[in-house]
Amino acid sequence: MNIGKLGLLQALGVVTYCALVGLFIWSGWLFGLTVPLGPVLMLILFSFSVLVCGLLVFYHPYQLFFDGKKKEAADLVLYTTGWLAAFFVAFLFLTFLVS
Repeated sequence: MNIGKLGLLQALGVVTYCALVGLFIWSGWLFGLTVPLGPVLMLILFSFSVLVCGLLVFYHPYQLFFDGKKKEAADLVLYTTGWLAAFFVAFLFLTFLVS
């Protein structure tokens, strides 16, 4: 698969995961729990999110790097970063349009 398309798919995976976590938090389910559990659950969710996003972004480049394809691995990380930046700007723009 083309590195640019793979970067797009990885970025879409991160955006989708972030949207699902955002909907989960926005629904208020997490904050309806007792006060002592709220910070603990947020830290666990944050740690889990770091793990998931790290796997989505870096697992395939890791495989490429150790297969000797170092340029492709670096390019894939850069493409994924570029697509994530583009999604961020697009969502920021949509936020300003809606509000």
